Amino acid sequence: MIQTVPIGSVANAAVERLLDRAFGRDRHLRTAYRLRAGTHAIPALSFALVEDGNVLGSIQCWPVRLDGDDGVVHPLVLVGPVAIVPERQQEGLGRRLMEAALAAAADGPPLVLIGDPEYYGRFFGFDAAATAAWRLPGPVERHRLLARGAGVPDGAGVLGPRATASAAA
Repeated sequence: MIQTVPIGSVANAAVERLLDRAFGRDRHLRTAYRLRAGTHAIPALSFALVEDGNVLGSIQCWPVRLDGDDGVVHPLVLVGPVAIVPERQQEGLGRRLMEAALAAAADGPPLVLIGDPEYYGRFFGFDAAATAAWRLPGPVERHRLLARGAGVPDGAGVLGPRATASAAA
């Protein structure tokens, strides 16, 4: 039976191996890694899927912020990576992880992710409507920078790490 557990209950090394398998060892070069540099995943919003002691998948959520060009700082939560072992992809496990994270984040700040707009829009309500003028610390395909939630900032600014955050923020 597959169990959804807090990510802190599984070995960090097992999560790192999973991420390497799912995204490759060069994954640290991606813009999403720059967005969360110097932060720690939010424990209450990060989960793993475990079956018979094996980690099948994980989702992590990170404290980030948009420093608006108008001087307003907007706390946000970066969702991802969502990783599933390659041999179990297409079984709905990623969706199960997203649903767990979204339920846990329901009362928190708006969410942002870099991902497929058709998938994340259709199933989870993410879109790029407010993110067109956001600047990131690396390249991104603009249509893949997605957000959702009440209060998504709709203006220009720099998206980057938020060094301090409570589990709910």
